[in-house]
Amino acid sequence: MNLNIPDEVKGLLSKFKSEGFGIYIVGGAVRDLLMGKIVYDWDFTTNATPDEILKVLPEGFYDNKFGTVGFVVDGFDKPFEITTYRTEYGYSDNRRPDKVVWGETLENDLKRRDFTINSLALSVHGSQITVHDFFDGQKDLKNKTLKAVGDPNERFQEDALRMLRAVRIAGELNFEIEANTFEAIKTNASLINKIAKERIKDELFKILKNENAYSGIVHLKESGLMQEILPELVKCFGVDQKSPNRHHIYDVGTHLLMSLKFCKSKDPVTKFATLIHDIGKPQTYRKSTEGFITFYNHEMVSTKIAKNIADRLRFSNAEKDKFIKLVRFHQFTVDERQTDSAIRRFIRNVGIENIEDMLNLRVADRLGGGAKETSWRLEEFKKRLIVVQKQPFSIKDLKINGKDVMEILGIPSGPKVGEVLEKIFEKVENKMLPNEREILVDFLSKNFVENDK
Repeated sequence: MNLNIPDEVKGLLSKFKSEGFGIYIVGGAVRDLLMGKIVYDWDFTTNATPDEILKVLPEGFYDNKFGTVGFVVDGFDKPFEITTYRTEYGYSDNRRPDKVVWGETLENDLKRRDFTINSLALSVHGSQITVHDFFDGQKDLKNKTLKAVGDPNERFQEDALRMLRAVRIAGELNFEIEANTFEAIKTNASLINKIAKERIKDELFKILKNENAYSGIVHLKESGLMQEILPELVKCFGVDQKSPNRHHIYDVGTHLLMSLKFCKSKDPVTKFATLIHDIGKPQTYRKSTEGFITFYNHEMVSTKIAKNIADRLRFSNAEKDKFIKLVRFHQFTVDERQTDSAIRRFIRNVGIENIEDMLNLRVADRLGGGAKETSWRLEEFKKRLIVVQKQPFSIKDLKINGKDVMEILGIPSGPKVGEVLEKIFEKVENKMLPNEREILVDFLSKNFVENDK
């Protein structure tokens, strides 16, 4: 078997064997090696106890109760992790074992793992590589099937986060979730509420970041996990949008899923905002006697819901700020009659750093509603954005600063400096002055010095 195992990994294996210990490569590293993928996380299991591991690797570090020793290796982004065989008992919090006992066999260690494709182990003896497969993981790899080790209900009750991991890994690998495993997710979906919200958010972001994010979110809906994590999104399905003079061909929920499917951004916050940008429509749904459907101010309601979701899932401040802006201003106008000031206001509201993501959301919104990818108005709007962004957006963008004002006017630091800069910025913003240093200095000298004498 010809697998791309780095010399550093082989060296670590040899070091343990020379000390009389058994050691194996395990987990996702084995799965990725067998699939020909790049390995980023190298994990090992051994019959050596943590103290014995540290004798073999004195420079290692050990600060947990799960028997895992970290070992930093030059040239690798993440430390190698070496864990003692173990058996786990009791999962009262549906996340972590109440008790960990060092194990005696490789098989007993592997049977506690989540999925068969992650329960494989590799041993290396010189040029000979052996795959240790007790649960038909290689068969499931070949069939592109994600299947729990043993009883899936037990695996998910031990650690409820495994249900989200199942959705995420299936999406990343483009695998199908095995029927019994999927049924167990549906049965145990409510247990996800026992998991820390930060962990749920992390898995959600990984699902969204993946190219198969659409498939992952569909799995969340069909498994019942969406009802537990994003109940507001579930309410969008079945809310009709088909109406005279409206372009939509899907109900709100399906439109949101399709928008996500067409979103070209790789940023999970942008893809999340795309997924929920119309989430306020169920609350603003109105249908006239003539059959016209409206969702007046749905973006305001969607923004309020977005804030609740961001707080509930423990978004960072930066993530929350971007998430809310994308939802709040996704209904931006692209009328060719807009003034530069209106476009500048849009850029300020969204943030220059978020413009590209907002455009990605807008295109996904169009495609997800059955419209064409773009229009001549949207293309003209993009051009206007480029032109308008060449103008200064705030006082800090001026080619002169407070120090220049103080030196030229001979005044100390204080409110007067800001007032002068504001007046100059107003003229530059209204194109009465170009934002060029020599011209601004000259204007400052001629128009403020005499007034201040």
